[in-house]
Amino acid sequence: MNLNLKKPICFFDLETTGINISKDRIVEIAILKVFPDGKEESKTWLVNPEMSIPLEVTEIHGISDADVADAPTFKALAKDIYNMIKDSDLGGFNSNRFDIPLLAEEMLRADIDFDMKSTLAVDVQTIFHKMEQRTLSAAYKFYCGKDLENAHSAAADTFATYEVLKAQVEKYDELENDTKFLSEFSSRKQFADFAGFLAFNKEGEECFAFGKHKNKRVVDVLTDEPGYFGWILNADFPLYTKKVLTAIKLRSFNNKLN
Repeated sequence: MNLNLKKPICFFDLETTGINISKDRIVEIAILKVFPDGKEESKTWLVNPEMSIPLEVTEIHGISDADVADAPTFKALAKDIYNMIKDSDLGGFNSNRFDIPLLAEEMLRADIDFDMKSTLAVDVQTIFHKMEQRTLSAAYKFYCGKDLENAHSAAADTFATYEVLKAQVEKYDELENDTKFLSEFSSRKQFADFAGFLAFNKEGEECFAFGKHKNKRVVDVLTDEPGYFGWILNADFPLYTKKVLTAIKLRSFNNKLN
């Protein structure tokens, strides 16, 4: 069966230097772009992270410093990657909590204004965990009846993710073959940023989701404690979180002027 798509969806997977969204870098990215007519286009890039890949991480995905020494940097690849995904929704395995936030950080470092305002995100892992509570290799075996060869290879994981989602839609009657439905079903708590520092309350207003101001409205905190904004901008928070916070501050300022 084919996914019922209103626009293309790009399944993607990252191999990285680690799991810190603010500090770690991409060493490999694979994208499988699926069009509404079923046509597929795929690309994989090795990326020079401009930092050393820890040995324990190399042991997981098999990519060493030597493998990426002559590869282009993400900044050199950013426009090509962005042009491939900019008209598409996004899909991945644990992508809402890791791959999308890290990709956003890399895009912002490359001076590309990446956001998700018109993009839906389908996290196949969340659907899987809600339905079966297992891992990608187990999901591939469970849904597709196949063993996942070359696990932790970005290309293999990307194709497996796509195949698993199609099988999930076919298996569960309660899953609609619609990207918007799948995005909403696979989403967790609604956050204003990717990393989960800024959440929406029941009224749809941005609130802090951490620290001493947890659950307080951002606009109230920025008004009552202006220095908190500067502290976040100078602290080790993700660039995308800082970008969203700045937009809220500017919006609040413009509302006061109006």
